[in-house]
Amino acid sequence: MTQAFRKELDQVERRALLVGAAAAVAAVAGGLADPQQFFRSYLVAWLFWLGLGLGSLAIVMLHRMTGGSWGFAIRRLLESGMRTIPLLALLFVPIAIGMRQLYPWTDEAAVAADLVLLHKSAYLNEKLFLARAALFFLLWIGSAALMLRLSARSDRSGDRKHEKRARLFSGPLVALYGVTMTLAAVDWAMSLEPHWFSTMYGVIFVVGQALSTLAFAIVAASWLGKREPFRRWLAPDHFHDLGNLTFAFLLLWAYTALSQFLIIWSGNLSEETPWYLARTRGGWQAVALSLVLLHFAVPFLLLLWRRIKRDTTLLPYVALLLLAMRYVDVFWLVRPAFRGEGPSVHWLDLAIPVAIGGLWLALFVRGLKGRPLISLQDAHLEAMLEQPKEG
Repeated sequence: MTQAFRKELDQVERRALLVGAAAAVAAVAGGLADPQQFFRSYLVAWLFWLGLGLGSLAIVMLHRMTGGSWGFAIRRLLESGMRTIPLLALLFVPIAIGMRQLYPWTDEAAVAADLVLLHKSAYLNEKLFLARAALFFLLWIGSAALMLRLSARSDRSGDRKHEKRARLFSGPLVALYGVTMTLAAVDWAMSLEPHWFSTMYGVIFVVGQALSTLAFAIVAASWLGKREPFRRWLAPDHFHDLGNLTFAFLLLWAYTALSQFLIIWSGNLSEETPWYLARTRGGWQAVALSLVLLHFAVPFLLLLWRRIKRDTTLLPYVALLLLAMRYVDVFWLVRPAFRGEGPSVHWLDLAIPVAIGGLWLALFVRGLKGRPLISLQDAHLEAMLEQPKEG
């Protein structure tokens, strides 16, 4: 890493931290004035940024199992993303504090008067909710620490046994991530409407996190690709591979979301359809249509073009569109749970994502500076260097 590039990263880190801190002060002030709105806005923002931290962990483990130069090109980016999981765990504290403002099953009187809530109270109660959250973060932080430790040992020694161990552990840990994130999605989002349930809901979150991470990695890699040492290694083929992988996860997201909709809508059960009715009426239908068009149709058509996937100028704009729509998707999944609230945007809906995002990005950049951006010990280096640099 050149001295000039390190200074540039220092600048990015300071600016992100300053912007995040300023937005956090404004958000706290807004929270004191309107606690209910604060916690609703906070939950959406936190779930979005959580997706980037956990998605980084999932994609790293996926690459450990499958290999490919695309993963080597963004490995350091993803490892920096994994390092933000402890911060995201700390940022869960406001949700724990505000859970009685968010989740109807925390109201003892409401539970006593509702047979469904009473039946689910063995699982949906405050003590188990917090205990599960602690367990989830313990497992995720432990998984990330293991992957980072094996990567660091491989860099230092060049011994292939660390790569083999990482691959060996990645299979079970990916499965563990899938199960725990599914349960976390039930706790933190689906239980906002405890009468409703869907077996596809957690899968939609898991796929969405991978999609968010790939989009962010494309944007970050395109920025780094204009600077040393990435300039010497990143080639159009790497962006083409990342574009293809993003395209695959986009199709998977569409498949899971559509499958859930078709199953629930065709079943036409009174316990299930109100969830979609709340998200397709009262102005929310416009948000749903924007997801169909801008989260799926437009990126789908653009990512069909090989030229766009190999263009380091155009592909990041497609990725930025996907990132923006990922936030809209989380907003659409969560906010209609608070009945009577239309798709209006409160200023806290802007301040809180900036606050969390500034802190997240500052820690992400610090992680990038902590280790070499390119590992000369990586087993895929030779194959990567042989790739053509022109499209």
